[in-house]
Amino acid sequence: MTQQSYTKPLPRPTKLSRPFWEGAKRHELLLLNCNACARIWFPPSSRCPNCLSTDVAWKPASGRGKVWSWIVMWQRYFPAFDADLPYNVAYVQLDEGPKLMTNLVGVAPEDIRCDMPVEVVFDDVTEEFSLPKFRPVG
Repeated sequence: MTQQSYTKPLPRPTKLSRPFWEGAKRHELLLLNCNACARIWFPPSSRCPNCLSTDVAWKPASGRGKVWSWIVMWQRYFPAFDADLPYNVAYVQLDEGPKLMTNLVGVAPEDIRCDMPVEVVFDDVTEEFSLPKFRPVG
């Protein structure tokens, strides 16, 4: 798929978020880890939100978590999403702790539940971007 044929919004990587998106393109979910206090967090920042250390590194996450919250969009708000209606927008709490806003795939809206175990999958939407989404485990 080319970027021209993909009409939905795409990420706009910054200096801080670029490693996350580069990892996603390789189908690897990366999170920032503090080498000083072992805190793991998302979204990215240049300092640890716990101890303010700058000794941080991107490391692979397990890609597993649980649905923390979600909504189902039944109404058209953005033309680019018309074909997806109804679609969900969810927060997944990763096993490592941070929450990611994402979409759940492979599950009907009425079957989504809080604490439902999920795992990451990657949607290669353009040659430049793969979006992390989550599917039910099992």
